[in-house]
Amino acid sequence: MLDRLTDHALAHGIGDTSLRPLAKAIGTSDRMLLYYFADKADLMTALMQNVALRVTARLDAIETGPPRRAEELARELPLLAISDEFWPFMRFWIQVAALAAGGDPICRSVGEAIGRGFMEWIAARIDGDPARRQQEAAMLLQRIDGTILLKSVGLDDLVVIAGGATGI
Repeated sequence: MLDRLTDHALAHGIGDTSLRPLAKAIGTSDRMLLYYFADKADLMTALMQNVALRVTARLDAIETGPPRRAEELARELPLLAISDEFWPFMRFWIQVAALAAGGDPICRSVGEAIGRGFMEWIAARIDGDPARRQQEAAMLLQRIDGTILLKSVGLDDLVVIAGGATGI
């Protein structure tokens, strides 16, 4: 059931997180959802964590080679984020961020964990001074999130233009 909910959320977003529409989308009832999940908060937490597990598995499957300079990653990672393979995850991520910005405590908590996990993934791929690795990873995460925002509002062309300027 969680996998079907995750598939639905990645395909259609989480704009309406009411139990009835979610249940209907996967062919069950809201009562059945509450049988498996204690409440809506439990369901949404499990859903977001499942999305995070999926994207982590896909990221870990990428052969990135040995750690490299942040400047190289700054050209590659934003384009990876908006690729067809990763775009459903990134679209989900920006929806979680928007809900968190609106005060949703679940999205804020789970979103923070997802963001920190992605930052660790980035930091592990950066070569060079260990003292700067966290700062460079944070800057890369910021750049990737900006890329996602630009694509979300139809400014894909600016992402391509910015690809040559690393900003790091």
